[in-house]
Amino acid sequence: MNSLLDPSPYASNFTGTGPSVGIVMSHGFTGSPHSMRPWAEYLAAEGYAVRLPLLPGHGTTWQDMATRHWQEWHRAVDAAYLELQSECEFVFAAGLSMGGTLALRIAATRPVAGTVVVNPGLVIDDPRAAIVGVLKHVLKSTPAIANDILKTGVDEGAYPRTPVASAHELKKMYKDTITLLPRISAPVRVFRSTMDHVVSKKSIMQLKEGVTAPMEFSALENSYHVATLDNDALEIFRGSAEFIRKTMAGLTNSPTPAGQPGTEFRDSPHE
Repeated sequence: MNSLLDPSPYASNFTGTGPSVGIVMSHGFTGSPHSMRPWAEYLAAEGYAVRLPLLPGHGTTWQDMATRHWQEWHRAVDAAYLELQSECEFVFAAGLSMGGTLALRIAATRPVAGTVVVNPGLVIDDPRAAIVGVLKHVLKSTPAIANDILKTGVDEGAYPRTPVASAHELKKMYKDTITLLPRISAPVRVFRSTMDHVVSKKSIMQLKEGVTAPMEFSALENSYHVATLDNDALEIFRGSAEFIRKTMAGLTNSPTPAGQPGTEFRDSPHE
């Protein structure tokens, strides 16, 4: 497909020098790989192997998404991670919004080399979240939360409606992921928009509270939530590549065996 809103997955192979490095990437809630494709292409051009899967229930219809469970989203990213692990010596995880949440889950349950997240979600501020488990039985969808982008003329290609059943799944995944955060041992790079109308500072506060691994933060002053398509996109792309290079320099000079930068938890008790 050549559409600007192409929802198809993205994949590339390692073409760099030195130890082979892969990056598993995830798009956000109700979105598609379109929101991440420029970032994925940038990292592929740097020589890294990239996998950017389409999450189940996404890129089809919001009605389809309403039938899916959060564990399916996690398994899709985990499968992409395992594919890269079989091909590469080191694997990083990266994601936007809910994709950032999924990247953090991979970091907590697999031996990643490092993690890069952009405006990751861990808390839903909408007061309706308290009753979303009941609300989903009487209200099928709400207006979209898409296109929170400062840059004019940009469309992330997300659904026109948000399925309430999926919002309930998102809430459950956030709650479960918070319990996993202390397991993260590899370094984390966080890009945070100073003006985000989708994910509030509460999610960043929760991230800081839960993760004890080294974290580095960068403020995005000229972007809203979908920063990977916004004015600060190049800052994210360059910053993530720099983070990977710096992390790899530390790993290749350490006594840790290649491909084993952290502890692996193959079967999360929270699944």
